[in-house]
Amino acid sequence: MSETTPLPERIRPRDLSEIIGQDHLLGEHAPLRQMIDQGHLPSIIFWGPPGVGKTTIALLLAQAVDRPFISLSALNTGVKELREIIAESGDLIVPVVFIDEIHRFNKSQQDALLSAVEKGKITLVGATTENPSFEVNSALLSRCQVYTLNALDQQAIQDLLQRALKQDQFLKQRQIRIDEYEALIQSSAGDARKALNLLDL
Repeated sequence: MSETTPLPERIRPRDLSEIIGQDHLLGEHAPLRQMIDQGHLPSIIFWGPPGVGKTTIALLLAQAVDRPFISLSALNTGVKELREIIAESGDLIVPVVFIDEIHRFNKSQQDALLSAVEKGKITLVGATTENPSFEVNSALLSRCQVYTLNALDQQAIQDLLQRALKQDQFLKQRQIRIDEYEALIQSSAGDARKALNLLDL
């Protein structure tokens, strides 16, 4: 990676154990941790504010169960593309299909997913900043487990920034020291991506 690669991408966690925050889902006896320990991954919808790790956790869950990961955005994926991906899904290895901003899918797009999820042709992981009870159709919702991700608290943001200073090869060269975290913590408002971008600036 080059110095022009955004800091959040440069220090993106490579393992679930590196995730800061979301202990209620990934802690020792938490639901997602237990699923992974059993080698099981159901279809899931992650609901939470921006910058709390929805995309990263989805990718790392797929890696943990050794499944192909296909990442799509609801903003630029149509029904035709969805059907092509589903048609290409193998019977032996079920891909994890991650859909960012799934609440932006219209009814026909969500319906295109329904049969594939029901028959186990794909494992769906959707991410949304909106309440899925109102934004995702009930038939699809009933086939997924919904987990809420929380905004990062002050300690988590501080830990994240300290990790960036220690781990990022470009920041390490500058010997940066943060004397006052308050402004960065307040400006980021629990959003890890925003906190890291502010540090990068």
